[in-house]
Amino acid sequence: LMVLVVLVATAAALLTVPGMRQLGTGLLASAGVAGLVAGLAAQPILGNLIAGLQIAIAQPIRIDDVVIVQGEWGRIEEITGTYIVVRIWDERRLIVPLKWFIDNPFENWTRRTSEILGTVMLWLDYRTPLAPVRAEFERLCAASDNWDGRVRVLQVVECGQWSMQVRLLVSAADSGKAFGLRCEVREGILDFLQAHHPESLPVLRTRAERVDEGGSGQAHDEVASARHEAGWQPPVEAGSTAAAPERTVAGDQAAMRAEPGGKPDLA
Repeated sequence: LMVLVVLVATAAALLTVPGMRQLGTGLLASAGVAGLVAGLAAQPILGNLIAGLQIAIAQPIRIDDVVIVQGEWGRIEEITGTYIVVRIWDERRLIVPLKWFIDNPFENWTRRTSEILGTVMLWLDYRTPLAPVRAEFERLCAASDNWDGRVRVLQVVECGQWSMQVRLLVSAADSGKAFGLRCEVREGILDFLQAHHPESLPVLRTRAERVDEGGSGQAHDEVASARHEAGWQPPVEAGSTAAAPERTVAGDQAAMRAEPGGKPDLA
């Protein structure tokens, strides 16, 4: 910045001298180019300074706020003049420029209050008795130190082809307690179902029917009689050492006459 000031002052002084005006004009043009380059180079720094002022005035984030930044859950640990330090749940540190928080949306779970709702989603069989499951769910919440006593709701929110989806909605004082409560409820409900209602776990139902390949009625009797007269035998399975019976033209013709479709069974 001082260099630019010196160049501009020197150029202005030279413009006042008739013989040095050309040199002064060149210095002034050089100062303009230098100022443009310096401005482009300083754009990130100026952007962070302006973003810092906006954050200081509006306070969208504060120290110890719980935020979701680029898919990472963490707490605001430090706010400096150029960047913010986010402490991730696994003790990593995410360094984010101040300007990023102004230009991009992010989640702040503690903007007004730290209270939060948590959900547990379960896929259960249609035979699941909801009344005892609801009673066990309410017992688990009441016995947990992580529950704040505000919300505990069990709802069937989806019905699929094979099972139904049950949502367990709970509340906690902060996100850390909400995560612990969700894990307690999930484990407790699964243990309860396995011990008292194992039929509630999702199963895949199938139905098998036996199909008579030979057909039925008079057509089946005629085909069987023609095969017997012609000496027809079923084909030998792969890997068997038995020799296949010899087939005759007369036998195939007799089977053709008796077959409902008019074609011999060449199996």
